[in-house]
Amino acid sequence: MQISFDSFTVHKRFPLTISRGTTSQTTNFWIRIEAEGVEGWGEASNCGDISEEVAEISPQLEIFQPWERQKISEFLAEVPISTSFKAALDVALYDWLGKKVGLPLWRLWGLDFSRIVPISVTIGINTPDIAQQRVQDWGKIIDIQLLKVKLGNPEGIAADQEMLLAIRKIVPQIPLTVDANGGWSLSDAIAMCQWLAPLGVKYVEQPLAVGEESNLFQLRQASPLPIFVDESCNDSCDLLRLASDIDGVNLKLMKAGSLSEIMGMIQIARALDKQIMYGCYSDSSLANTAMSHLSPLADYLDLDSHLNLVDDPFVGAKVTAGKLLPPDSPGLGVEYHAH
Repeated sequence: MQISFDSFTVHKRFPLTISRGTTSQTTNFWIRIEAEGVEGWGEASNCGDISEEVAEISPQLEIFQPWERQKISEFLAEVPISTSFKAALDVALYDWLGKKVGLPLWRLWGLDFSRIVPISVTIGINTPDIAQQRVQDWGKIIDIQLLKVKLGNPEGIAADQEMLLAIRKIVPQIPLTVDANGGWSLSDAIAMCQWLAPLGVKYVEQPLAVGEESNLFQLRQASPLPIFVDESCNDSCDLLRLASDIDGVNLKLMKAGSLSEIMGMIQIARALDKQIMYGCYSDSSLANTAMSHLSPLADYLDLDSHLNLVDDPFVGAKVTAGKLLPPDSPGLGVEYHAH
């Protein structure tokens, strides 16, 4: 198989602020594999510049055929490679397979389209007035059925509470989830979970910083809300290690390194009676469409990043009645539209 790649920069309609900073644009990579006249596509994001990595490893991968997944996996396990590049390759291989057999991935995997839940849309850390405006802006783009609110304001939990109440004032009925991106101390996390419980919040995501996982047990015991992890959980090993102290996990393609690993983590989470959500970084429609094909297996979906891009070069999964529905065309069903 032959491998090629290009970088592309995407810009956010609304810059996103979380506890660690603000992003308004990112540079991602479009990975393509070709064999037997069929081309498969994948995307790498949240990765910095991987040009040298891709250029070095791609020629070594070209000795394989796209169906030699076990050999490819064994090779990748022996070379230094970012999880984002691995994810892009894995998605491209699945896209190739779906196109080769003429089936969309969700059909190839035998999933039930009717099980797909609505996606959430994300409100970053802002002043109360701007947070309210962001909710109204999103309402012009999508039928909002679930809001994800970023908390962990560096100014403290009083600022978090002020912003959350401002949002609640204009959308009193829409369910909320909260993501602190590790921005709280243990005492603040306990206080916030107890404060948030009566406000229609479904769960709290990554309340504590990476490295403070030993405090998850105490937090979970004190919290009336389910506790999900994101940055603390990258793969199956992390999920097994943290399972006794959490209620759910945010699965992200670029963290896990493949749709294959995502499927393994889903099986582990279900066996351990944990809830599952899918998340994203500054992914375009290419990566989010890939995850949308696995949507019937998730309890919550946070796959909205492409909706916040003014120059997404890809078209794939469509939003209908608040749900991100994967295409019914072969493979990913993603098309490229140059800007």
